[in-house]
Amino acid sequence: RPLLLLLLIVTHQFLQFRIAFGSVNEEGQKQEEFYEELLLKPLPDRKLLTHFHFQSSAPHSTSNGRHHHLFPKAISQLVLKFQVKEMQLSFTQGRWNYESWGGFDPIPSSNAKPPGVELWAVFDAPQHLIDALWKDLTHTLSGLFCASINFLESSTAYSAPEWSFPPASGKLRYGTLPREAVCTENLTPWLKLLPCRDKAGISMLLDRPSIYRGFYHSQRLHLTSTGSGSEGMDPGIILEQTLTVVLQPDSQRASLAHASEKHIQPSWSLSSIFGKQISGRCVLAETSNVYFLLDRGLVAELEHIENEKSEENVLISEKFWNNPSFELSAKPDRIFIEESSLLSKNASVLYKFEIEKYSESEPFDLGLFWKTPVVWLCQQAPLHASRFLMGSGNERGAIAISLKSTQSSEGFMGSNSNDERCELRVDVFQVVPWYVKVYFHSLQVFVDQQPKAVSDIIEKIHVSPSKDKVSPGVMELVLTLPCSVSSAVLTIEFDKGFLHIDEYPPDANQGFDIPSAIVSFPNFHARMEKSPVMSYTEVLLVPLTTPDFSMPYNVITITCTVFALYFGSLLNALRRRVAEEERFLKDKGKFTSWSRSLSVLFRMWFS
Repeated sequence: RPLLLLLLIVTHQFLQFRIAFGSVNEEGQKQEEFYEELLLKPLPDRKLLTHFHFQSSAPHSTSNGRHHHLFPKAISQLVLKFQVKEMQLSFTQGRWNYESWGGFDPIPSSNAKPPGVELWAVFDAPQHLIDALWKDLTHTLSGLFCASINFLESSTAYSAPEWSFPPASGKLRYGTLPREAVCTENLTPWLKLLPCRDKAGISMLLDRPSIYRGFYHSQRLHLTSTGSGSEGMDPGIILEQTLTVVLQPDSQRASLAHASEKHIQPSWSLSSIFGKQISGRCVLAETSNVYFLLDRGLVAELEHIENEKSEENVLISEKFWNNPSFELSAKPDRIFIEESSLLSKNASVLYKFEIEKYSESEPFDLGLFWKTPVVWLCQQAPLHASRFLMGSGNERGAIAISLKSTQSSEGFMGSNSNDERCELRVDVFQVVPWYVKVYFHSLQVFVDQQPKAVSDIIEKIHVSPSKDKVSPGVMELVLTLPCSVSSAVLTIEFDKGFLHIDEYPPDANQGFDIPSAIVSFPNFHARMEKSPVMSYTEVLLVPLTTPDFSMPYNVITITCTVFALYFGSLLNALRRRVAEEERFLKDKGKFTSWSRSLSVLFRMWFS
């Protein structure tokens, strides 16, 4: 009997793992799958980019019904109930530094998000039901991730972009909460969606103190639902969970470096950054890999240093792990070179480490030790976008969007960059709250510090004016700039509105936020992805006329004091009895004279 019981247990476990590992069922349908990855990338300003990527997929199946083995049931119910076709939710603290960390790679284009909460969703439902589905979706996500996403249910907090925000769709809703605080209460529900939580696999590295002391971190959830009629895609649901963190490694070597080695990069390891090691993969994951990326600028600088010492390219040779520039603590399983630049000397290099061969007895702890100082620049977007306010006072102002050339467009366009017919397309998507009353007719365009006619630069425009306490204002622009442009500025004027006293937030004196504008370049696509290059501008803080909230308190205090004095004196006068008080005072006088006589008598007796 013990042998039979042991056989049943082993058989049960084998069947569970067979289903979890994406096997094929009797009907020939593919089962659910889960993948986990980690990307490590050095940054020029002595920081380290860590990008966690988890993907779960649940194919359409009529046999399993609503039951799932790996895919989170809460997400599946959310997709079915609210008819969500595509959705993305991000929680971000800090702002991505496009100048130092780059703006052309897939990470900043897809994972660099504005501060606070950003939510957009595309619904597969009739047009008249979308607003109601959006409101229900925000309440569900608010409870699921312990956040204030339900504030996006108001029509003044979300918009409906037409074509400037990818994916462009008439059934798209977009909303942001720039002031939403991000903490572990949002990360814990996000981790619960993983099959192994943070108990096994790459997710073991997600140490809360290490993550929240970083310069930037953004957790993102992106899901795509495809029906059985979708062309080119298998029917089902794909859930992507990413966590992007920029950390500052602690290095004793960097602190002891000489003044001539001030540009040396800090050495690091996984245990020194997160305080943990990877003791094997998640048993439910199909693949579990760690990647180490050297971008184009860094590879070019390393090749320049090594060519002075050796003609051999040690970055892709067997000696790379101990070359004159840096040393890795582990040997990778594979090396990838950027396919689009095989003929170019500035090709990025990607090292792959498979986690399945590591265990608790032999954990994976990748380390990087720099030997020589290295200075490089990350690849930038064609134009660097920034935004600021103009004007003063609490009545009027103006918003300016500045686009400055990063000298990257010349390399993208080649020899045609100086051609007059060469054009650079830029899409701008801007949402302003209803209390910032924008005058769209005041739009002005300056190219290379020279005023230009709006019709010469703006190819397409869509404006949705705001309505007081009903909906925000939306502006979508398509700019056509010459490839040789150095700078371009858009300005638009606005008036500051007045709010009812109940509409002010608790910290009204701090100001009111204008969400980040989105600037995208449709003709440029991030490497390894087809998504267009996109960047977010700063969140603007607009001071509005704020009433003195202490006046109601002062009025209430003074009024209550007057009423207390009046009614206290009145009740004292009504309830006082004069005869009893006189008799009490008379008896008190007799007692006092008797006590005095008694004290004199005692003094005479004892003397």
